[in-house]
Amino acid sequence: MPVPLLDLKRDVVAHRDEYLSAIARVVDSGTFILGPEVEAFEAAFASFLGAKHCVCVNNGTSALYAAYLALGIGPGDEVIVPANTFIATAEAASMTGATPVFVDIDSATHHLDVQDLDRVVTPRTKVVAVVHLFGMAADVAVVKAWADPRGIVVVEDTAQAHGAILADGQKAGTAGAIGCFSFYPTKNLGAFGEGGAAVTDDDALAERLRAIRAHGATTQNRHETFGTNLRMEAFQGALLGVRLLRLAAAAERRRSIAARYRAGLAGIPVALPPDVGARHVFHLFVVTTDRRDALKEHLASRGIGSAIHYPTACPDQPVYASRGIAGTCPNATAAAARILSLPMFAEMTDVEVDEVIDGVRSFFLA
Repeated sequence: MPVPLLDLKRDVVAHRDEYLSAIARVVDSGTFILGPEVEAFEAAFASFLGAKHCVCVNNGTSALYAAYLALGIGPGDEVIVPANTFIATAEAASMTGATPVFVDIDSATHHLDVQDLDRVVTPRTKVVAVVHLFGMAADVAVVKAWADPRGIVVVEDTAQAHGAILADGQKAGTAGAIGCFSFYPTKNLGAFGEGGAAVTDDDALAERLRAIRAHGATTQNRHETFGTNLRMEAFQGALLGVRLLRLAAAAERRRSIAARYRAGLAGIPVALPPDVGARHVFHLFVVTTDRRDALKEHLASRGIGSAIHYPTACPDQPVYASRGIAGTCPNATAAAARILSLPMFAEMTDVEVDEVIDGVRSFFLA
């Protein structure tokens, strides 16, 4: 029985009329950039997270870029970035003229290794980016305990963790100075195209973020800061507003799928994501094995989708390895050769989950 890695059509088919109604509202309004639909989503998403401000932009990379700019990051500054993340976390720092500096990961959680921070910090370090990778809530408090006394700002990359809950009960994205979200279609809260947001409780940062997304304008034709065009389309705000209503239920379903995976894959030689109750939202379900490539081929032979997130650690990517930093984060380099993402989306059936479990078990128990 084939099982896709992800199937976006199932949600669209199930809620087609709601989406068409949201699109029609935008068409009838004649307002296609920002406007009431985006403002309504900003208010709803901020409320969902327990944040004071939500500033929507055109994609997740822009959210990070705007966050770094709002914090005054630029040439000569350094931003600490986990070595295992999507390259946008580092790329956005490079876009400001700053230098991303990579810290190794904890092999069990795949989050940044706090014990490695002292190795990479310098007097030029201004920000440390905490990535809630794979929808797993990272320990922001322990990073802040390291960063705050040093005057280093924490930015959360929450692109894969909409609604994940931190150990203290806060929502991921609300513990640092700014939390950055992606609404890429494959995300737990996905738009029908590109979208992103930066959230903060700081009034001044929110004002700067809104200016940055609109060419640095504080009022029409008055540009007091550097910015560019990062504005969200009204269509995306309207559609995200519809999807936000089902986000909590979708996260619960993802946790249910993860629990089924965890039970079904017990006793075989694969490392599974840690179980911490309701904290994680499982954007991905990532297993770790020394036989990753062979397992991937085996699953493909049975029509079961899988993927590698990510096959190359950031410091080993050619664009950054040219600085002579390849291999400086050995845990991340090793993980890149061993991690495999199994199918995970809220619309998966239990039968499909069991098919994946059977496929993985048949490989190891053959």
